[in-house]
This record gives sequence, structure tokens and C-alpha cells, in this order.
Amino acid sequence: MSKPKRPNVLSGLPERLLSELFDDAVAHKLRDGEVLFRDGDAGDGCYRIHTGLVKVLVTSQRGEERIISLLGPDAIVGELSMIDGRPRSASVVAIADCSLSFLSRAKFQTYIESHPELTSYLMKTLARRLRVADDGLAATTFLSVKQRLARALLSVAEYVGEKDSGGRIQLRLKISQGDLAAMAGVARENVSRTMSEWRKRDIVTRTSNYYCINDPKALAKDMEVDDSCS
Repeated sequence: MSKPKRPNVLSGLPERLLSELFDDAVAHKLRDGEVLFRDGDAGDGCYRIHTGLVKVLVTSQRGEERIISLLGPDAIVGELSMIDGRPRSASVVAIADCSLSFLSRAKFQTYIESHPELTSYLMKTLARRLRVADDGLAATTFLSVKQRLARALLSVAEYVGEKDSGGRIQLRLKISQGDLAAMAGVARENVSRTMSEWRKRDIVTRTSNYYCINDPKALAKDMEVDDSCS
């Protein structure tokens, strides 16, 4: 399964410019479960992911988590704070062992001053990012619980899904119902209820904390149209 291209501000740059920008960047390792940075930390630079997977999340004053996105290889993490100099707007936590490279804000500022052509790329990619944010807002506003959960599972599948000969997609990531609830923006009990329905219909099964999408077409249909009252 092909991995998605996320609209990170810097990852939209041509590979030549990205390679120059991250030339001599500092190598960084992150273990599964480790925090890369937290909401409110100083935005002193950004990271390019080479291997692994992270979740980007925000936390309410009551401690409720919402996973904004998953980011994998070739994605850039923390670039907005580097551009505007403000503190981190979200937390980033590894959900698999990661190898990354760190680019300081000082080096970015020096590079962009000598490459004014970067401005047009940044503007276009920022516009794409806003469109994706609008799509996410619409999903949480207008989609049902089932549609949001299907959308979350299919998003995970884009990164860690492995299709077998029977057309089933194995999700090679230990993900909890709490994580799925945080991704979909729904209550955990709603995840349990919806998963129970999908198991009965043999659409999704779970063994040893690993999910398997047995019928990707049916799951995609549930994401598009939901006639239930959930």
C-alpha cells in the first residue's frame, strides 16, 4: 500500500531544496512512546522523519487527547513554530521507533534568505494545509461516529497497512481503542460499540492488539455513507 503524502509546509518543497536544507542536520533517535516535544515548548527547529511513525496530538484542559494526524517517513514535524518563532502548538509522540534529523531555526532562516524562491512553495503548501484542516473540521462536524472511526482506521492503514493475498489489510501497529477515539474525536465507548458491529459483519477484527481490515471496500463505504443513527 502506497504511503500518503501529507501537506507539511516544508515537505512540499522540491527534493533538491529539501536535501540542501537538511544537509548536515543533526541525527536524532526516538523510541516508541517517547515524546519529541510538547505543546508550549520552544519552537527551536523542526525534524524530518526518516523511519518510524509519530502521532501529533493536542490535549484539553481536562486532559482529553485528540490526535490530529499521524506522520511517517519523509514528513516534517514542527515546521510551523520554526517559521513563526512561536511555541509548539501540539505535542508529538512516537508510536514506533523513529530515526529523524533536526534542522535548527537559525539555519532555516539563513537558508531561506539566500533562496527567495522558497516563498512561493511555502505559500502553496500552507494553502494546501489549510484545505486539509478544513476537511478535518468538516469531518468532526458533519460525519457520524461510524464515518469518523472508519476514516481514522483507513488513515492508519495508509501508513502501516499490509495487504495480503486475500485483500485483507493488516495494521502492523498496536493501537488502542483510546487512540482510535482520539483520532476520530469520539468517545471510547462509541469505538467499542462500532467495532462490535464491524466484527459481526466481519469488516474489522482484532487479535493481540493488532487490527485487521477484512473488507476494506465495506469500511470505505461506511466512511462515505452511514444510514445508522450513531
